[in-house]
Amino acid sequence: MNKQVQAHEESTAAERIEERAERVKQATSAAVAHTKEAVDKAADKVEDGLHRATDKAADTATRATEKADEYRQRGREAYDEAVDRADEWLEVARDYVREKPVQSVAIALGAGWLLGRILRR
Repeated sequence: MNKQVQAHEESTAAERIEERAERVKQATSAAVAHTKEAVDKAADKVEDGLHRATDKAADTATRATEKADEYRQRGREAYDEAVDRADEWLEVARDYVREKPVQSVAIALGAGWLLGRILRR
């Protein structure tokens, strides 16, 4: 009978080992699943953050491009106005020289003399 008791105890011990192994397996599976969920959540948060950052950067770049275009247009308009004004002044000066050539030469001589004096110093 000793062999039967020993066999029964061994089968009971084997069953307990199997039960414990199954519990360890289930606990490990649960821990892996929990870790996977946590990693997935963290990855989703990182992905959302990257999307928001990318969207912000794209919006900022778009606004900067729009401002640069606006300033370029303003600069072009100012340049065109300055060229138009210079052309008008040049035309007025030409008309004055045609109408009063002697006075124009005298003014040019005076301006040249004054400029020469200023530049010598």
